[in-house]
Amino acid sequence: MTDASDVFSFDDGRSHLAYRDTGSGRPLVLVHGGLLDHRMWSDQIAAFAADYRVIAPDARGHGGSSNATGPFRHTDDLAALLRHLGTGPAILVGLSMGGAIAVDTALEHPDVVEALVVSGVGTSEPEFKDPWLGEIEAEEARAMAAGDLEGWITAFTRLAAGPHRTLDDVDPDIVRTLKDMTRRTLAKHTPTEPDHQVPVTDTWARAAKIGVPVLAINGGIDSDDHLGMAERLVRSVADGRTATVDGTGHYPNMERPDAFNELLDDFLRTLPVHGG
Repeated sequence: MTDASDVFSFDDGRSHLAYRDTGSGRPLVLVHGGLLDHRMWSDQIAAFAADYRVIAPDARGHGGSSNATGPFRHTDDLAALLRHLGTGPAILVGLSMGGAIAVDTALEHPDVVEALVVSGVGTSEPEFKDPWLGEIEAEEARAMAAGDLEGWITAFTRLAAGPHRTLDDVDPDIVRTLKDMTRRTLAKHTPTEPDHQVPVTDTWARAAKIGVPVLAINGGIDSDDHLGMAERLVRSVADGRTATVDGTGHYPNMERPDAFNELLDDFLRTLPVHGG
């Protein structure tokens, strides 16, 4: 659960970004997946706040943050927040869209990045070929055309199961939480509003220049595309490695938090101490 006492708001002059900020020590920044919010990291916040300053923002247009009113990039929002908080270089942990934001930030704002951990993502320029993901997209389109919001949310949430299971195989509390976050974000938007997001370009070619350590922690039964793009990323960078949380789909941190946290903690312990 979120403790309201450590949820804050950063006003960038145009709008506000909500974020959770708890604990002290090296900054560990947790960036959520698309249509979700910082609550997807509840188990990680609880586990790491004893030893790290854990910062978990809601991306623009998600959760408690304002919608975009003009051109923006998520990476610029994140960098502005970290500079506002005076964190110095931070360890960025991002899942799906959040991982793409983390990679973009290493490319566009390397001064605020100490290390990267991604899950189920490569860069912000994904390439989707998996027929199962196409099936989900078709379900979403049918639901949207029928005005069936709950059907759209259910189709989107199938990512949690992965291609080899159904949502009935996923802990119902996790499914409920994912749907609640998605419903909250969708409620902020209308189908006809403009898309103000400005893409970061040439990310795959530029990834080779990422000099910080990169770890991909993937769900073992996530889609082939998500796994493949994460593996491509770690092969592209100078210092990349992968780890797997067996038996989990697109949200391994929620399905098996103890296993995910152990892999993350092991990686964090390999990073040099500031000034070392």
